[in-house]
Amino acid sequence: MAITAALVKELRERTGAGMMECKAALVEANGDIEAAIEAMRKSGQAKAAKKSGRTAAEGVIMIEIADDGKNGVMVEINCETDFVAKDSNFLAFAEAVTATALSSGVTDVESLATQPLAGDSATTVDGAREALVAKIGENIQVRRLQRFDSAEGQLYSYLHGVRIGVVVELAGGDVTLGRDIAMHVAASNPMCVNADQVPAATLDKEREIFKAQALDSGKPEAIVEKMIEGRMRKYLEEVTLLGQPFVKNPDQTVAQLLKQAGAEVHRFARLEVGEGIEKKVENFAEEVMAQVRGN
Repeated sequence: MAITAALVKELRERTGAGMMECKAALVEANGDIEAAIEAMRKSGQAKAAKKSGRTAAEGVIMIEIADDGKNGVMVEINCETDFVAKDSNFLAFAEAVTATALSSGVTDVESLATQPLAGDSATTVDGAREALVAKIGENIQVRRLQRFDSAEGQLYSYLHGVRIGVVVELAGGDVTLGRDIAMHVAASNPMCVNADQVPAATLDKEREIFKAQALDSGKPEAIVEKMIEGRMRKYLEEVTLLGQPFVKNPDQTVAQLLKQAGAEVHRFARLEVGEGIEKKVENFAEEVMAQVRGN
């Protein structure tokens, strides 16, 4: 069967692949466009599997909140380079994944992967991811999903560029306060809302460290205990949202700001691109020398 320009154009539009790749797939499939698409999908899956072991520590944080402010999602989608993180195809995929996460009601990335992609129900989130890997040539992963459902208060969000995202559930207050609290969380990265939410194991560890430091000072036991308690209070102020000085007015704490507004933070979530991923440090000189030596 003749491989016409119109056939190549149709395959490009349906797959997003390059012209030469489309033409080669059609030649291989003897002009059968459906067979060509299936072969390209299999090729894309193979490419995606091959690249899946490569470190993907760049990317974006995306947030979408329902119009009623009661439900929302925050998603981290990773790639290998900052260049791809700015690519229009990658950003369109990230936006579609976030819309899918909100509308589908799923609570984890494994379930999200199997959902029909928003705007393209013919493919799943993971199918679209594999196709994008084949097209862009980098490892792409939907890494984390934070979901807020049935909020008693209102959900507010803040994005610092595309690298840090925060969603806050606030009862009382207004849009300005909600955004300010979310911005504060982005900047100060508190562990939790209040002291009661700090894990007991974390408190025990910090107390042990402070005790060792205090004992080294040679002070009497009674003084040592007072030193430990003072340092623990300071620690809790530093790691809890309510104890921290408000970033836009350090003369008042977040707790004082909320009391003044008659508002209360029920919960928050903060995601930062690549946090917790060990990035590989490339040494290109050593890489070249290894190739020269045949290693």
